[in-house]
Amino acid sequence: MVLVYAESPNGQFKKAAFEAVAYGHLTAQAMGTTCVALVLGKADDAGQLGRYGATRVYQVQHSHLANFDSQVYASVIASAAQELGTEVVVVSHSSTGKSLLGRLAVKLNAGSVAGAKSVPNSESGFSVQKGVFSGKATATYAISSAVKVLSVMGNSLPATVVGDVASVEVLDVAVPAPRVQVKEVKSVSSGKAPLPEAELVVSAGRGLKGPENWGIVEDLADALGATTACSRPVADIGWRPHHEHVGQTGVAIRPNLYIAAGISGAIQHLAGVNSSKVIVVINKDPEAPFFKAADYGVVGDAFEVLPRLTDAVKRFKNS
Repeated sequence: MVLVYAESPNGQFKKAAFEAVAYGHLTAQAMGTTCVALVLGKADDAGQLGRYGATRVYQVQHSHLANFDSQVYASVIASAAQELGTEVVVVSHSSTGKSLLGRLAVKLNAGSVAGAKSVPNSESGFSVQKGVFSGKATATYAISSAVKVLSVMGNSLPATVVGDVASVEVLDVAVPAPRVQVKEVKSVSSGKAPLPEAELVVSAGRGLKGPENWGIVEDLADALGATTACSRPVADIGWRPHHEHVGQTGVAIRPNLYIAAGISGAIQHLAGVNSSKVIVVINKDPEAPFFKAADYGVVGDAFEVLPRLTDAVKRFKNS
């Protein structure tokens, strides 16, 4: 059996949860077994996970699950995996999944791979691929333990609808009391998808000359329905919040489209964005290193190109 932990922050599922279930479904198919989903705490319409391949949805509800605590959640997921006789546990490669992966591996005496990007091969043993060297190469990891734990990279495969709404069953497992008391939760509120899940991203760097000029970046993002991002220097000097910083020391992203304006393309920035399916670079310096990694490049001033691109997007959508 493949068990997928589907994150439901504030009772809502995000795209990453559906992608994880879809990945679990394909993994189960390759192994000749079934995929089930696990939901902890509040979750609106948990049965919809069945549409992405879960044959059954299990839910654990307890007051100790109101706020995410990696120790508590890992204990509950591990107990569920043991009770259900799980061979593979799948989590999203999000900040939550990253904090759970190692704990689950220890509790289940399991081999683990973080950031898997392809469905495991189980024809002879069990192996899975992930990107290494900042995405410049792909490595294949073989796992020989009885139980395996995987985190799946966002945007690695589409969350395809393959079934119908599944039944939801309450699972009775022990929920330990948290050792950390949550006093307050502050989160970034935005109507746009968070960067790790975003399919369209518009980013800019110091070429924008100041935070007062960021309106042209946001206008294009609004026209496309994209999420905004920035380079590290822009975040470091306070032009943009740090959660928008993409790169080796920031958020690693895998969007379908990444538009970068006024960013030179240092290797540290490329390490966080080179898994993008299409990269468009806008820079007035024809020798900017970023052009070597770009699928499409525009040599021009961002202050001229971005507004014209925004107008073109709006005209296209209106037509």
